[in-house]
Amino acid sequence: MLNYRHLHYFWVVAKEGGFARAAERLDMAVQTVSAQVRELEKSLGHQLLKPAGRGVSLTDAGQAAFARAEEIFLLGQGLADEVREAATDRRARLSVGLSDGISKLAAHALLEPVLAMEGLHLVCHEGEFEQLLTELALHHLDVVLAGQPAPRNPNLRLGSERLAASPVEWYGPAALVSKAQRERFPQSLAGLPVLLPTGHSALRSSLDRWFDNLGLHPNLVGEFEDSALMAVFAARGLGVFPVSRLGADDIGLLRGLRLLGRSDEVKEDIYAIRSRRGQHHPLVQQIVAAAQG
Repeated sequence: MLNYRHLHYFWVVAKEGGFARAAERLDMAVQTVSAQVRELEKSLGHQLLKPAGRGVSLTDAGQAAFARAEEIFLLGQGLADEVREAATDRRARLSVGLSDGISKLAAHALLEPVLAMEGLHLVCHEGEFEQLLTELALHHLDVVLAGQPAPRNPNLRLGSERLAASPVEWYGPAALVSKAQRERFPQSLAGLPVLLPTGHSALRSSLDRWFDNLGLHPNLVGEFEDSALMAVFAARGLGVFPVSRLGADDIGLLRGLRLLGRSDEVKEDIYAIRSRRGQHHPLVQQIVAAAQG
């Protein structure tokens, strides 16, 4: 088995850039630190450090070892805080990653089954898909909601479950919707200012294919990463916009928006991505069960 004490000495040497500074930080003899690192190199079968001026630098193998050691010891540094929090804090903590390509209104609907829980401490992080998966693999997040499943990567050990395949509805300010009702939907979209998700969204790809199949060329006046922000601009009269039916209930929070039509052929998929630890989180289990029930 890997000797984590040897790995720790190597990690400190790499961070300090030399054996002398590492030995001072560890309050150990330089010879002892050097011997422990050599033992690690022997057990791994590769040289990890090479001379560089008065210090050392990483070999290619050393860079790979250092990257993994960085993950291990950063996690270890948070262990005491996590144990103390679990022992003394009765609040239910849930850390959720929201991929910047999904509807935040739909995400709110999926999280709703746990939002009324007493003592809930909800932390939501929005970001790019790949970065959120890294945070999930490092156990900084309990679950990631995204418009696509996790890629097959045995190193990440992540699992995906589809929570929703929600049809899309179109809303807009009352004045525009009333004007458009003179024509049948969806042909009425051709004469309206249209707001859409940005191109990195899986929903946008589905909408573009839908427009092509219908031969429609919408007057695109705005693109948004955030569906809630898109709804705000629509309510101020900028245009009509699509939202998954799952998140449409929250549209009622914005006065003046009315239903224009439904695109039942277009659906927004939302997946819950979990690490092995996240599979046992009671709140994540509740969210998945409510969505699939």
